[in-house]
Amino acid sequence: MDKYIDFSFIDEIVRPLYCADNGRPAIDPVILFKMIFLGYFYGIRSERQLEREIQTNLAYRWFLGLGLGDKVPDHTTISWNRRTRFKDTTIFQDIFDEIVLQGISHRMIGGRVLVTDSTHVKANANKHQYTKQQVLQNTKDYIDELNTAVAEDRKEHGKKP
Repeated sequence: MDKYIDFSFIDEIVRPLYCADNGRPAIDPVILFKMIFLGYFYGIRSERQLEREIQTNLAYRWFLGLGLGDKVPDHTTISWNRRTRFKDTTIFQDIFDEIVLQGISHRMIGGRVLVTDSTHVKANANKHQYTKQQVLQNTKDYIDELNTAVAEDRKEHGKKP
C-alpha cells in the first residue's frame, strides 16, 4: 500500500484543524486515515473491530508505523476525529476519496461482488443456479456504515447518541 498510495498530502490539508501548542499531542492524522483505509480495504465495518484487528495484526501495525509496544488509537478516538474534528467540512470525505482513488488507479481496489438468493419459495440448494450482480458502493456508504456501528455501540453501552 505504501508503494502505491501517497499519504503525504494529508498533513497540509488538515494542519488548520490542529493546534500545535495547545492541549495534549494529537494522534498523527495520517495514522487515522491509514486506519480507516485498512478498514475499508479489508471490509472491517466497525471502528471497535478495526482497533482489535490492528492490536493483533503485525502487518497492520507495520503499515501504520506502530511498534509492538505502541498503543493503538482507541476506537473512540478514531470515531471522534472522523465525526467531530472534520464536522461541517468535506475535508474527511475528500481525503478518504483521494486515498481510495489512488488505490483504484493502481488496481488495488475494484468492484465488490454480492451474491444473494432471494426466492420466496422452498429453497432448492442448487449451487449452479444463482444470480451474480455487481453492486456499486461508494466511500460515503462505508463512512455511513461506520456511523451506524458507532450509534449501535453507544446504544448497547447505554450512552447518549
